[in-house]
Amino acid sequence: MSSWQSRTSHRTDDDAVLCFLRRDFLRYHVIFVLQLDHLLCSHTTAGSSMGRAATEIVVPLTELDVERGETCALLSPSNPTPMKTIHLSNIDQTAAFPVETVFFYETTPDGAESTFDIIESVKRSVSEELLVPYYFMAGRVLYNVETKRLELVCNNAGALFAGATSSLSLKELGDLSAPNRSFQRLVLRAEGFGSLPETPIFTIQVTRFRCGGFSIGFMTNHSILDGKSAVEMLENLAAICRGEGPRNVKLHVDRSCIQARDPPQIQFEHAEYMKLTEASSLVSPDQPSPSSFVSMLSENYEYEVASLSLDMIDGLKERATTGCSSFQAVVAHLWRARTRAVFDDPSETSSVLFAVDVRSKMTPRVPDGFVGNAVAITMASARVAELTEQPLGFAVKRVREAIERVTDEYIRSAVDWLEVNKGMPAIGHGNFIVSAWWKLPFHELDFGWGKPIYGGPVVSMMHECVLLLSDGKGGINIWLALEEEKMKGFVSYVYEL
Repeated sequence: MSSWQSRTSHRTDDDAVLCFLRRDFLRYHVIFVLQLDHLLCSHTTAGSSMGRAATEIVVPLTELDVERGETCALLSPSNPTPMKTIHLSNIDQTAAFPVETVFFYETTPDGAESTFDIIESVKRSVSEELLVPYYFMAGRVLYNVETKRLELVCNNAGALFAGATSSLSLKELGDLSAPNRSFQRLVLRAEGFGSLPETPIFTIQVTRFRCGGFSIGFMTNHSILDGKSAVEMLENLAAICRGEGPRNVKLHVDRSCIQARDPPQIQFEHAEYMKLTEASSLVSPDQPSPSSFVSMLSENYEYEVASLSLDMIDGLKERATTGCSSFQAVVAHLWRARTRAVFDDPSETSSVLFAVDVRSKMTPRVPDGFVGNAVAITMASARVAELTEQPLGFAVKRVREAIERVTDEYIRSAVDWLEVNKGMPAIGHGNFIVSAWWKLPFHELDFGWGKPIYGGPVVSMMHECVLLLSDGKGGINIWLALEEEKMKGFVSYVYEL
């Protein structure tokens, strides 16, 4: 009997692993924004010429508004025999959390009847075609007690699917782009499963509304797919639903291109990570569950969306005085504004972390069709006094240097550091991570009924994470959470353009 098979018969081992994951990965629910249990049903948009925040109340979905049918497991028709186990890289190990997205579609001009079979159509596309090349998405992430690592076991336990109907029309939901906690009802969530062998890594829920419009909600495990590979999978599913077949079925699931060296060769400090022993001190061992921990964190926090128009971003780039990208200008400006709001001691060090795609930075290059986390965390740091007193160009320079630091040797050194230290991103104590979603082509996902009227994450944020989303007009919406008084300061500082 293999090590993972023996574990499935011992729930106590699984429970211990779940406790470990909840405690030590909870603080890293960041790169693609995690689904936790606290979000205000409010949204902020540009309310004046300077984009000052103005709150819009959105319509919450209740239990009576969405009736979910029976959940079923969709099996891959081409699961490998004998059963295959896929090694997860050290970067994958730090990202074992669920990411939830939802996409809304209006009915076609043919009327509500045109989407009558949408639930069965998507279900059939996933089970009969998508899970052929993506057979591993019907597997499970398990903890190998011998290697003390997570691994992907292709046991064909199934991707979970559910169809649902709603008595509401899409128009009755209000602003679909607003952060709305109740949209979690449109996603088949990974919560509530008693053990790792029972927990799916891929779920789909199709909800048809009274008007004939519909939503498709997805949950994927970030340890299996990073942002780019997740979007590619959804693009393949959309093409299948349109009757065109998958765009790209040449997938590279082997993570050996990002494997630690033997022996490890750590050549840089890697302050962007902290050891799990340090991370554990941030979470009480007596905390009974992630949801109660998040509630404790979020009780005094406000959630806001600050909007930066394209003109505002161009203005920031001009202020930087030196050529820079929109990402560098926005992150630098955000970093300075948040530092002014959060830190009191000018002698302290403030840091911003963010992910860099490494596909083109490694030698040899990461293969096309790579499935996994091909990203590296990097960090820009400065003393609070320097950051707030120097012009924007100072912060832009630090952000640019952090990006340029990510070379092939740096990436491999980071992977080796994680091999030795089993660490996670060094957020907390005022430091935060930026997750940039605004360039992901969610607005292009056409499942056969046209492009979505909105698509993106179902967001629940911890205060160490700031999310950047497209406003659909070339600008960027900044989603973040801070304590009430600090939020007032941030909203004031972020619009000092």
